[in-house]
Amino acid sequence: MNFEELISTEELCTRYRVEHTFIRYLGDSGLIEVIQVEQKEYVHCDNLGDFEKLHRLHYDLEINLEGIEAIHHLLRQVEKLQKKNRKLRNRLRLYEGD
Repeated sequence: MNFEELISTEELCTRYRVEHTFIRYLGDSGLIEVIQVEQKEYVHCDNLGDFEKLHRLHYDLEINLEGIEAIHHLLRQVEKLQKKNRKLRNRLRLYEGD
């Protein structure tokens, strides 16, 4: 893992004006991956999009943390179903000759 791709949770708190407990909750609940290196916590830059989405749900739409977990779970299920649907459509096209 490249250390340059990590963003400290302190920087996220400052940049997004959130409390550290919010980031810790997201990490503890498995919504984002929080990495600990030498007594400091970091979030990989690949998880930044997910963090921003969860931040908007909580702070802009005022959805509580338990609601965020439920929404996150449902969105993952929808993504899985969309992938399965796309895969089945592609298989169907093979048989139809499109």
